Amino acid sequence: MDELDEKIDLAPMTTASDVIDPSSLVERTRRRAYALEQLAALSVAVMQGADLGALMRRVTLEARRFTNAEAGTLFLRQGPHLVFAVAQNDELMRVLGDQGLKDLFQGALLPVDEPSLAGYTARTGQVVTVADAYDLPSDAPYRFNASWDSRSGYRTRSVLLVPLTEPGGNNVGVLELINARDESGRVVPFDPDDELLVRALGAQAAAAVENARLRKLSFGDPLTGAYNRRYFLARLEEEINRHRRSRQPFALVLFDIDNFKLINDRYGHVTGDSVLASVSHLLRGQSRGFTVLARLGGDEFGALLVDTSKDSALEYAERIRCVVEAYPFAHGRVTMSGGVAGVPEDNVGDLTSDRLIDAADQVLYEAKRRGRNMIRWHEGHRTHS
Repeated sequence: MDELDEKIDLAPMTTASDVIDPSSLVERTRRRAYALEQLAALSVAVMQGADLGALMRRVTLEARRFTNAEAGTLFLRQGPHLVFAVAQNDELMRVLGDQGLKDLFQGALLPVDEPSLAGYTARTGQVVTVADAYDLPSDAPYRFNASWDSRSGYRTRSVLLVPLTEPGGNNVGVLELINARDESGRVVPFDPDDELLVRALGAQAAAAVENARLRKLSFGDPLTGAYNRRYFLARLEEEINRHRRSRQPFALVLFDIDNFKLINDRYGHVTGDSVLASVSHLLRGQSRGFTVLARLGGDEFGALLVDTSKDSALEYAERIRCVVEAYPFAHGRVTMSGGVAGVPEDNVGDLTSDRLIDAADQVLYEAKRRGRNMIRWHEGHRTHS
């Protein structure tokens, strides 16, 4: 698993323009041969159960390389929404940096039933090719949502969207490629001849998602739908090993429902179970597609945030705390406390899962001791409450 992850987990700053010049038939043939090689490698990685997040990033990057697209987004379907699992954009990377690009899309949800480009592809399973997103026909069954361009200062023109269709025929997401460029750097429409191979790359992503779903049936908590402690610890070990190789940051957040025993005692275990399931649902709704969420036992949840700085993890934890506090639970108000540990910031001595969990657990206990309904972390000891 570790060796395979290392082969497919590319650095965030890698760009699609690094590789291939599509200016001639020879180059086009080379580009297609390269894409087929990557497709075969991805197929092997999927069959061997490589890390889902790394596979999603690799699929998006290879599709961009093949089409010479400046940007790409991979959406995963979660109930009635699409979540941003991967967002790559060479231009915004230069302007915002890696973390700024992640923050732009983190936690964002796109309703599937809205007439957006991605929503239409998710609903219908149809490939959509657009030469100019700002010049769609009036009778088109979809619309371009320009608010993302307004927020980022980016200009979307040509777009190619393909569904992520798993072997059973269900659409589990969408791969969206933006702004194909020719050899001179001008934005051009996507080549229709490229659609078949991009669909094949999307199919590999769908197969990886299906494999992850099957793993979750084995490693899932039946009450909440989150992963169980066993799977969480295994993924934490994988992330520690990946950090040793790539030095990419990650963070661990431990959440605990405040006074949960009183809820059970006063309202009964059926209400308690409902609270646990609702909290898990809220966690998923505020998390990226490849954030690992688990019920670690009782009323304690854990979130493993890959490729995430400690500062971003603190913002994430505070957002979760606020969402839970504001949610209208049937029996009344519920609050949560949380403890955050980040790597490399909280890595003291030899990095192990036990030490990292203990670091997060210490500050979670401090939040409980200081009055609950707050997020705590090492260094500075500031408190959101």
